Amino acid sequence: MKAGVNLINFGPGANADSMRRWVEISEGLGYHLMMTSDHIAITPDVNGRYPAPFYEPISTLGWLAGITRTMEIGSTVIIVPYRSPLETARACANIDRLSGGRFILGVGVGWAQDEFDALNVPFERRGAMTDEYLDAIKLLWTEDVASFEGEYVSFTDVHTAPRPAQNPHPPIWVGGPSDAAMRRAVVYGDAWHPIRITLDGFRNTDIPRLREIAAREGKPMPDLCPRIRLRITDSPMDEGQRLAGEGSIEQIRGDLFELEELGCAYVLFDTFYDDIEATRHPENSWRMLATVAEKALDLANESVR
Repeated sequence: MKAGVNLINFGPGANADSMRRWVEISEGLGYHLMMTSDHIAITPDVNGRYPAPFYEPISTLGWLAGITRTMEIGSTVIIVPYRSPLETARACANIDRLSGGRFILGVGVGWAQDEFDALNVPFERRGAMTDEYLDAIKLLWTEDVASFEGEYVSFTDVHTAPRPAQNPHPPIWVGGPSDAAMRRAVVYGDAWHPIRITLDGFRNTDIPRLREIAAREGKPMPDLCPRIRLRITDSPMDEGQRLAGEGSIEQIRGDLFELEELGCAYVLFDTFYDDIEATRHPENSWRMLATVAEKALDLANESVR
């Protein structure tokens, strides 16, 4: 199981120097992946959770392609309806090519209605648009000259070079807890990328439901690549109250062992716990990542101790 880091690209602590330090520390500790999140229009509903400055992810990932050396880079998650699939496919293919094939496209449908309104994108159609756009993106990634006719996007004889370095295309991770999101992961994606899971729900409800949807669609199970909250406490937390990745280092080590036993291909650590002021001090996050690398992971062998 590979381990990654969620780069906090918003709030008062976000700037080029701090993000570069996130990369240096994470890559130096042996983490395999760095991902970052998406908003374009920081409307009041977005600003209440993830305030400006907010570094847009596709341009940030282009920068990360140049300053990382070994880590994979990706999005957790790109809101697919916000951009033309022609723009997303071209920009992400460039990132994959410039990084030497290290890009992962994490996708979602979005939740911020004010932001959809500001971008003039119909909020109520976001699921259908996402499905169609993913079809178009995969076509643009795999054909030298692509044509597509859909309800929300159409184009003819678009030359696509440079295509992605990865064959047939970069992995697509689909976020979201709903049945529609799980079906999207099965039909359009390579992995399911839920966030802030509990182990009990993940083991006993989510994975069986995903397996059932895959069987119904006649498709293989997608990879399991959860993003979990990382918060180390001095003493153990109540098992009934905590999310996976929270609690004492012993509890977190146990969570990682179980996630690997459940077949997870990746786990992404997210040190943001809804305290905007805490983002002014990323050193706290870096210390937690170092502690997990030292005491809970064997990053060199890509397995849990």
